[in-house]
Amino acid sequence: MSINIEQKITELREELRAHNYNYYVLDAATISDYDFDLKLKELEKLEQENPQFFDANSPTQRVGGEITKNFNTVTHKNRMYSLDNSYSKDDLLDWQKRIQKMIGDEPISYTCELKYDGASINLSYENGILISAVTRGDGFQGDEVTANIKTIKSIPLVLKEAFVPNFEIRGEIILPLDGFNKMNEERVEAGEDPYRNPRNTASGSLKLQDSAEVSKRPLDCLLYHVVANNNPNTSHFETLENARKLGFKVPKAIEVCDSIDAVFQFIEKWDLKRHDLPYETDGIVVKVNSLQQQEELGFTAKAPRWAIAYKFKAEQESTILKEITYQVGRTGAITPVANLDPVQLAGTTVKRASLHNADQIEKLDIRVGDTVFVEKGGEIIPKVVGVDFENRPQDSVSTVYATNCPDCNTALVRKEGDAKHYCPNEYGCPTQITARIQHFISRKAMNIDGLGTETIELLFENGLIHNYADLYELKFEQIIPLDRMAEKSAENMIAGILKSKEIPFEKVLFALGIRYVGETVAKKLAKHFKSIDNLMNATFEQLIAVDEIGDRIAESVIDFASNLINIQLVDRLKSYGVQLEVSEESLEGKTEILAGKIFVVSGVFTVFNRNDLKKSIEDNGGKVGSSISKKTTYVIAGDNMGPSKLAKAESLGIPIISELDYKEMIA
Repeated sequence: MSINIEQKITELREELRAHNYNYYVLDAATISDYDFDLKLKELEKLEQENPQFFDANSPTQRVGGEITKNFNTVTHKNRMYSLDNSYSKDDLLDWQKRIQKMIGDEPISYTCELKYDGASINLSYENGILISAVTRGDGFQGDEVTANIKTIKSIPLVLKEAFVPNFEIRGEIILPLDGFNKMNEERVEAGEDPYRNPRNTASGSLKLQDSAEVSKRPLDCLLYHVVANNNPNTSHFETLENARKLGFKVPKAIEVCDSIDAVFQFIEKWDLKRHDLPYETDGIVVKVNSLQQQEELGFTAKAPRWAIAYKFKAEQESTILKEITYQVGRTGAITPVANLDPVQLAGTTVKRASLHNADQIEKLDIRVGDTVFVEKGGEIIPKVVGVDFENRPQDSVSTVYATNCPDCNTALVRKEGDAKHYCPNEYGCPTQITARIQHFISRKAMNIDGLGTETIELLFENGLIHNYADLYELKFEQIIPLDRMAEKSAENMIAGILKSKEIPFEKVLFALGIRYVGETVAKKLAKHFKSIDNLMNATFEQLIAVDEIGDRIAESVIDFASNLINIQLVDRLKSYGVQLEVSEESLEGKTEILAGKIFVVSGVFTVFNRNDLKKSIEDNGGKVGSSISKKTTYVIAGDNMGPSKLAKAESLGIPIISELDYKEMIA
């Protein structure tokens, strides 16, 4: 009898999954809502009566109900890169020339897709079952929101088959316009403020603690990229077509273009048609279609070389400039800000916009009282782009740029060739002090849970911290009396500070806030010098000898290392146990066998996968080059190496070795 019940449950689950797919993915219902609900209730009853057959991926589980109080931070197995942006056809032509130069004479075809305006998500499947869903976060790590994602009916929880056993698929969680408008109508009727825009509402929905509440929202998921080792498909387009067959909602507004002119035609078509779409889009993503060529092109520190986003012309509105104020940044850089009459722009109310610097104000002749044109740069940061001179008041007065810091009143300085003015009072300007501490605790740096901007300012105002080293001397008894500070919050803060002592050296180096030392530079310096002592004792010549470290960065590091305040701060961090040298664990398996050698990797490999091969080169002290040049030491060639690369390597007399030759080299 139980066999028949189990079989009935299995059949109902498969039938309901098929109906879900037809309705939510294909938009072609094969059953009435009433009949679907009857079958769902039948399945619910059978599952309740037979708990031994429980399945977390059953269609009955999509209604949610799981409570998640704290979303775990998860490191992405494969980094989620951002995309480089372009705003004109000339930008696209420049990109096309760059990649063609790297690929050589091989023809390149492109896939063109709409750029969906939602919240990025990474879905991981093992043996056909969804095992995790993680937000993009900072690209290296994100929040695990699996319980909430399972409520979205267009996302398959179980696949009938898969082209590889384990893979990741990426997409955007969106809120279609009809659903968003309906939600707002209901909120207004209930006397609540409407949501501002679909994108932020979709993103916020993923972090709701009750998945039952998420299930009530009409969220959807549009998928656009598969990450898989040993992908049997040869092109990006083919991979997406097969993903659609597996049950994923891959939009049909995707085309293969055999030339850049065909790409322009796709852009022009959708620049007009995008306003008829059921969801928001802000541009086109152009990708090299061949997976082999994608591997050849690789990545920069921030983005894939094989893809670029073309942004549609930004929405623009006019409003009155009421006042110009000035903000101080972490490095003392002064940014002028336009305070505006509120104006609706791209789904949000804009009250402030960037004026960039003194040169921009002078160039556009921007004055208080002007009617100015505002747009969102890349649809994100509002900026003033022009002035309506016909409506300029007769008593208008030219803008005189600030001469003193708005925070500490120190006279501003501006170095020759620098667009920005700076406040030189680095260690006495309150805004610079708190901004440096905020940078130190940020997610990409020390990632200290329990601390945020408001808390840092509260601690500073109460005299408990004056620099980031002071954080490690904070005590529970000092924090608990502060305004709006609960006992649990104080405990979390102390725990977060203690845990930050485990953060690796490269992130600590970034956290120190040395000017021009961003994440990528910090990694290079940490890898080369191995400890803060070696770095702070390095000469100018030793610094610029490091790959991609130029004069400006070297001078900045020397300035930081020669300042007594910084020396004392670093010594204090050492005494608290913060990681200021590369750990023995991270050095394990690393050598300098390939030091000074540059390798170009080309083709398809069997012993290594391409990413492992590149990592191996770097772990052994070598550098991976993106294209063949006179500086290239070796080309490691796999199957199907590009003929143009082969010809170039031969013409330059560069040795071509196999992956087995390479393996012997490092052995």
